[in-house]
Amino acid sequence: MYNYIRGKLDEATPAYAVVDCGGVGYMLVISVNTYSQIKDLDEVKLLVHEVVREDAHLLIGFYTEAERQMFRLLIGVNGVGAATARIMLSSLTVDELTRAILDQDVKRVQKVKGIGAKTAQRILLELRDKVDPFATGLPAGSAGAASSGSNAEEALSALVMLGFPKTAAEKVLDKVCGANPGASVEDLIKLTLAHGI
Repeated sequence: MYNYIRGKLDEATPAYAVVDCGGVGYMLVISVNTYSQIKDLDEVKLLVHEVVREDAHLLIGFYTEAERQMFRLLIGVNGVGAATARIMLSSLTVDELTRAILDQDVKRVQKVKGIGAKTAQRILLELRDKVDPFATGLPAGSAGAASSGSNAEEALSALVMLGFPKTAAEKVLDKVCGANPGASVEDLIKLTLAHGI
């Protein structure tokens, strides 16, 4: 089992990162929050959670231990898989998700794509006593440079890689871009996910 991978950041997108470690390129699936933290780095250390399925062997990478722990708590909830947990951590920071769980804010959790009322309630109920409000610590999201067509294109590409239909993502992303000129790629993705695809 992998605990972390350290090496040269060969490629980073809002959906995955490739880390060159001793001449081997490891592809790790990441959240938008992790992407925000690593996108400008040359060398990275990503904490790993390994998912072995019948059809895939995935390495999921996290910049902070708080994010990895939240991911593990989320996938421990019945009905929440790795993909859903990753989308949740792309839509909300660990601090925001912790706050929503502690406040039992069903509406906030339910805004995440793919989370219905019952799943949101189950997450809040099961994790209420498991989250530590003092263990979080992801820095606030980064403010972006001026938005351009390339930011929108990169955001759309990431949304498609996260599993959203291109046409639906494009419609919502167009609205988000119009309302938020100058938004960074990660902000565009978060706003689109919050808006609902």
